[in-house]
Amino acid sequence: MVSLSLLERQQAILTLLQQQKRVSVSDLSNRFGVSAVTIRSDLSELEQRGLLTRTHGGAVLLELIIEPEPAFAQRRLARREEKQRIGAAAAALVQDGEAIALDASTSALAVAEQIKKRRELTVITSGLMTAIELADAPGVSVVMPGGILRSEAFSLVGRMGHDMLAELNISKGFFGARGLTVDEGLTDVDSFEVEMKRALVAACKEVIAVVDSSKWGHVAVGSFAPTECLRRVITDEGAPAAMVKALRDRGIEVISV
Repeated sequence: MVSLSLLERQQAILTLLQQQKRVSVSDLSNRFGVSAVTIRSDLSELEQRGLLTRTHGGAVLLELIIEPEPAFAQRRLARREEKQRIGAAAAALVQDGEAIALDASTSALAVAEQIKKRRELTVITSGLMTAIELADAPGVSVVMPGGILRSEAFSLVGRMGHDMLAELNISKGFFGARGLTVDEGLTDVDSFEVEMKRALVAACKEVIAVVDSSKWGHVAVGSFAPTECLRRVITDEGAPAAMVKALRDRGIEVISV
């Protein structure tokens, strides 16, 4: 049996819940080759995040949390105008000569579209589409960490590029997400994507969220940038005022465009 990481196991539990609507501690323990104590801990953590409801001996589905990931082209077109404004505001923070990180999100791709005239700029990205977007920008050098191609997001994932990222000095990182909350920070739906984003976040001196208002108040299965890691959040004017205030009260700059 292949050993799963904590994130992979918890995502697998949620996937089973979507399929079966109910799971038991004993079945999960046998399925994943871990103790019942470990499974109960997983279920307790997922319940605290509002992703399931514990029952005697297991858990039941609370609501649909893991959704099929829309095709990249479909996500790129969704809320296109908001993403373009967010991308322009993010690009205004990028200076010539910097090294920045862009993840594989469509919001980060919108940033890439706006920085093609920068000079002596280095972009570290896990996004294949982002790399292609910048391929004809003469003043931009693109660095991609090694990994396995994840077709759903046209991203490179896996631990092969983590050592390289640890050696880089990245001034700013721009990250999209499937969800943003005050308590969980930035979250995403795929454990491999989360793992890569965590490595990128760890390599950045400044972490900037680029998330449109539809992502606010939602929590996906894996957190990759806790709230305390965030320096800025760039969003559109539809972001909920109470959450905007809560982030600002924590010293996070929120830019609405």
